[in-house]
Amino acid sequence: MSAVATDFDIIRMTEHDLLEVVEIEEQSGLSRWGWAAYYAELQSTNRDLMLIARVKSTQSHMAIAGYIVARETAGELHVNNVAVRAEFQRKHIGSALLERVLEKARELGATNGFLEVRSSNLAAQAMYEKCGFKAIASRQNYYSEPREDAIVMGLVLQ
Repeated sequence: MSAVATDFDIIRMTEHDLLEVVEIEEQSGLSRWGWAAYYAELQSTNRDLMLIARVKSTQSHMAIAGYIVARETAGELHVNNVAVRAEFQRKHIGSALLERVLEKARELGATNGFLEVRSSNLAAQAMYEKCGFKAIASRQNYYSEPREDAIVMGLVLQ
């Protein structure tokens, strides 16, 4: 683990975190899920794969620096959303969140991991590659607002 561990705690997301999670989602330009979708996901068996990076310092007015939401189904991990506030980017928070989810997915017996990422999001693609993901396919016009292709990335977990 990187130096991030001294500045942030990675813990399970709760419903009390959702307003800040949605705020981060809106700032990051992710496809919109919104409060209700995150809340519904928290009620599912995949809630252990919904994590936040909470700032340890009280100097920040924001408690949450970033988050990740993933699902494990039938031995496959699907990473739905990873977002980090702009002011906390490039501090390895996204990769720390992703690595924690990958650990948990392995514990759950997942054998493969998948995600989609905007074709223009080269920084995210580089982070995923550093965590072991490889581009395996593309999806035409996968994203809306703005319309864009997705790169599908995969990882063998076991």
